[in-house]
Amino acid sequence: MKAILNDIVLAESEQTLVVEGNHYFPPSSLNKEYFEASSHQTTCFWKGTASYYHVKVDGEKVENTAWYYPNPSEKANHIKDHVAFWKAVKVVE
Repeated sequence: MKAILNDIVLAESEQTLVVEGNHYFPPSSLNKEYFEASSHQTTCFWKGTASYYHVKVDGEKVENTAWYYPNPSEKANHIKDHVAFWKAVKVVE
């Protein structure tokens, strides 16, 4: 699987985990040069508190477009630190 924004591969892995229709990429699969920490957080009733990244490619910054669970609930521990995407980022095979 690949996560792509403006023809730039943000993450690529054969080891994504699918939860609720979202592909979660392992941290080692990220091209970290495109990621910027965000202070934004949301809460999922069963996964816990999600933290976010902004993604910046070719001068375009898409805010809070990638999220991960640094301290997930026990039920979601298998996706700890894995990153999922939405908004303008396309996830494709």
